[in-house]
Amino acid sequence: MKKNITLLLILVCLIPQNLQAQKNDAAIAAGVGALATIAVGVASIEKMKEQVELRATEHILNKYPDLNRFLLTTLDFDGKKLTDMSSVSVITFVLREFDVLKHVRKDEVIFKNKMVLFAFTSKGWINENGVNFNKIMWHLVTVDEWLNMMTAYSKLASGEEDEVLIKKALQEGAIVKKGIRANKSEYNINFYRIEGDMYLVSDYSDKFKFVYNERSFGIYLKETKDLVQIGKMELARIHQHLLYEE
Repeated sequence: MKKNITLLLILVCLIPQNLQAQKNDAAIAAGVGALATIAVGVASIEKMKEQVELRATEHILNKYPDLNRFLLTTLDFDGKKLTDMSSVSVITFVLREFDVLKHVRKDEVIFKNKMVLFAFTSKGWINENGVNFNKIMWHLVTVDEWLNMMTAYSKLASGEEDEVLIKKALQEGAIVKKGIRANKSEYNINFYRIEGDMYLVSDYSDKFKFVYNERSFGIYLKETKDLVQIGKMELARIHQHLLYEE
């Protein structure tokens, strides 16, 4: 939010200088209108972000009473435009448990278990009144569950049947657009190169089917009959967070 406010202040300063040079009434109107549009867009995104983060926190408090010390932050709202928000099919939250150690001068926070909370959205989750939370389904994923999900997805995406090999590759490597890349080349796994409108499907659980094409990791929600998509870059960020970031 501070960065957005800074941007607005810069624009406020720049627009008058530009207008004074041009001395053009039309330019004045266009400049003020553009600034107002940016301000409204920034405010709307921030309001939605705050609403969704609050509801995510309430979901954890309600469904997971054993999680009584946690950090919850949004992973993928940054950089979103207001016009793009209605097409978002999944919002990802980073969740971490922690302990607090008492010290005389300064308490110490020790982070431990890492998780990811998915908010799967359905069509119409944003309307003229803001966010419709009846159109959002929540799912919390631990590191072990993430490895199981990515093992099943990698089998689907590559044709590799050795689950031990895949899991080892996931634990030692990174997910990239073309597959899994590890420090040891024997753990490298290549994903199929198929057309953008081709899909490979596998039945993962009573909740999900997994869908692979070259553009994204697809999750078909059996309950709502929605196909949500996680982009390859976002997939890599989630994997990086869960397995490698401190």
